[in-house]
Amino acid sequence: MARRPQRPAPSGRAGAGRGAAGAAPPGPDARLVVLGEFGRAHGLQGEVRLKSYTAEPMAIGGYGPLLASDGRVVELTALRPAAGTPDILVARVAGVAGRSAAEGLNRLTLSVPRDRLGAPEDEDEFFTADLVGLAAVDAAGTRLGTIRAVPNYGGGDLLEIEPEGGGRPALLPFTRLFVPKVEIAAGRVTIAPPEDLFAPPGPPPEGEG
Repeated sequence: MARRPQRPAPSGRAGAGRGAAGAAPPGPDARLVVLGEFGRAHGLQGEVRLKSYTAEPMAIGGYGPLLASDGRVVELTALRPAAGTPDILVARVAGVAGRSAAEGLNRLTLSVPRDRLGAPEDEDEFFTADLVGLAAVDAAGTRLGTIRAVPNYGGGDLLEIEPEGGGRPALLPFTRLFVPKVEIAAGRVTIAPPEDLFAPPGPPPEGEG
């Protein structure tokens, strides 16, 4: 079984909706897959650096209009590889002219709804968005909670799990040690959490609070 969620596939795998003109932003409950993230402005003519998360970096240009994390719909009109870094591109964006406008894109992520990507090529692969909503169970099959998000703060993917009995969500590293089995079709993942994963926070140290 693949331990990493599948990266979005090249443009031909995007499904029938790829490239549809006038695509509207998905609703707030749509599952999104992040395809890339803008970086700093490049030059003075409105170009911007773009980190592509697709399996083939240039394929990000084949998915049609993309939803930026600030809510706007973005159309990539031109792409070329940046020198020396295979997954970094230099992009032109429709409606963005000049360095100042390009700087306004910095750190915005670009996404598509999960249903535009179709099924992974390998039945043992999955997209990060496929994990959201799955039950988190222990080795005996007892439901411990529900996966609400899969954040990554730079140290690897984490599962944000809402405890079954209520309480604060807990974060579990998405590694084989803590997540030995993922069963997308069955709607569950088997986790081996530390004993205190869902423990309520303790009182503050004496003298604080």
